[in-house]
Amino acid sequence: MLDRPISRRRVLQLVAAALATLPLITDGTPAAAEDIDRITLEAWSDTIVPGEKRSATDRAIAGACAGPGAVQAGVWDLMNDPDVGLAPALPALVTLLNTQATGYALTHHLRPDVTVPPFVALPFAARTALALQLLNPKRVDQLLWYALAAIPMLAFHTAAQLDTAAAVRAGHPGLAWIQFPMPDADGLWRFPDFSYRLALADLHPATTSTGNPP
Repeated sequence: MLDRPISRRRVLQLVAAALATLPLITDGTPAAAEDIDRITLEAWSDTIVPGEKRSATDRAIAGACAGPGAVQAGVWDLMNDPDVGLAPALPALVTLLNTQATGYALTHHLRPDVTVPPFVALPFAARTALALQLLNPKRVDQLLWYALAAIPMLAFHTAAQLDTAAAVRAGHPGLAWIQFPMPDADGLWRFPDFSYRLALADLHPATTSTGNPP
């Protein structure tokens, strides 16, 4: 398992490299822009991996299901992780997403709520429908939205912004929800009980003590 965090980082770095080609868009007010970025991307992340509201006034999380979702799993921290390098592209992504949401609302005759960004203003069903449109393989920009959808999945299912062993031991919401197993005392996973109750192949004689090839 020692190579797992590295492989996750590599995937995220490739995503960030693709998104970093987008032009950066700001309005000259960093604090306000950051608030808009966060609530918009949390709403997007909650659409991909939904969870329960943090409070009765939570607008980002729609509360579509019980239990934790991508937001509780730390997706905002993952998006802003310096090792990932995605943060510089976030303002452009937010602008693109809210532009798409505005178009969707107009097309479907949804009354706008100007107190929140356009994507946040959409009901959960509309957020989901728009996400499905953006993820349509026939779109020329589908890969962009596919990459953005991967971030919430990674945050929830792998705690990609954290050391896996430490995250499991600390009760990371996503890993706890999927019942990710605890590591051994040294931080490694050995799984002595095979799912098929038998070894499917003989151990290669050159396998290291950590389970990796030489």
